Amino acid sequence: MPKSTKLPTKLDVGDRCQVKWRDGTEKLWAKVIELRERKKCDTEDFEYYVHYENHDRRLDEWVGFEKFLLETYQKKSDETLNLSKRRRTLHHAASEPISEFRMTGGNWHASGDPTLAELEKEHEEITKVKNINKIIMGGWEVEAWYFSPYPDEYNVDVLYICEYCLKYMRRRTTFHQHKSTCEHRRPPGKEIYRHENVSVFEVDGKQARVYCQNLCLLAKLFLDHKTLYYDTDPFYFYVVCQIDEYGAHIVGYFSKEKMSQEEYNLACILTFPQYQKLGYGKFIISLSYEITKREKKTGSPEKPLSDLGKISYRSYWRHVLLHLLAKGYRNLSIKEISLETGIKQEDIISTLQSLKMIKCWKGQHVIYVKQKTIDEYMKQNKQFRLCHSEYLRWEPPEQTNKDM
Repeated sequence: MPKSTKLPTKLDVGDRCQVKWRDGTEKLWAKVIELRERKKCDTEDFEYYVHYENHDRRLDEWVGFEKFLLETYQKKSDETLNLSKRRRTLHHAASEPISEFRMTGGNWHASGDPTLAELEKEHEEITKVKNINKIIMGGWEVEAWYFSPYPDEYNVDVLYICEYCLKYMRRRTTFHQHKSTCEHRRPPGKEIYRHENVSVFEVDGKQARVYCQNLCLLAKLFLDHKTLYYDTDPFYFYVVCQIDEYGAHIVGYFSKEKMSQEEYNLACILTFPQYQKLGYGKFIISLSYEITKREKKTGSPEKPLSDLGKISYRSYWRHVLLHLLAKGYRNLSIKEISLETGIKQEDIISTLQSLKMIKCWKGQHVIYVKQKTIDEYMKQNKQFRLCHSEYLRWEPPEQTNKDM
């Protein structure tokens, strides 16, 4: 893409240019994804929605023309399509209930179907531009990361959300009025775990449909994959909260199919940004496996995992397996370890392979214990926030057709 010798007075979709990153201390290459007229300006002026190259889409944002370093400007190539027009054509479909296809589970994949592949492509195009800049929830102001299909009238700069019932509002005054009258102080459903100030509620997606739909819409602001929005009936939602004298403050959640043919024990998982790096991700993963063990099953998260998901799960699997081996459980087969931990055999094998602690003997995988690897890991004394089985008050529900 050749540099332009003439400095532009306006950029177009597809153009590349360096941008002064937020506080101006860093310069990043960015591509223009969309543009719009800047509000409250007497003269023609535009804001540009940019994607910073080699950075996660969560950092995409609207910037003014003054942020561009025009001496680095590169005009889009002739074959670059003007996707802005197509996006506007498709946008209307994004804000209406999806009837042509159904998004199920935590992730929605085309699975080789050409029709679904085209729909997925259109969906990706629609969702390139964030429709909400930030949310106010509880005492937190949180920057949104990705598009979420809230109704068009709620595509605003700031969305206000009740942290107890998850009702969403456009205006601060409405939000404050709601807070003074909302009777909820915890998620719906049954409390199944309480230890210190951490509590977990099991919410049936069919019995608390509106709450679960609102939870999915909220979560999609921070998840860069297709997730269920409307059909919550086939899922349970396990909502993790911090408890204080004011109520149960939502920290994160995971969803789980009531009946999974693929034996997935987790569909979607999210710790909200304001509670990240506090160990809740590992807690949620360990909770999903404690429930799996109570079901007398083994399970695995729905695939494919995000990059962050792979890191979190591999870290958890490594922790569980090395601690088990450190306790002397060295003569167990992979199948026996799977039953002991609830982790699927293929996940155990892949983790041991990454540790170079597995060999193939007579056509079977055999654990090759490396004491040095175990000792070095145990010396790190990593402290994970995990679910304590003794505080989990949960038994598998009896499945009936009415539950589905």
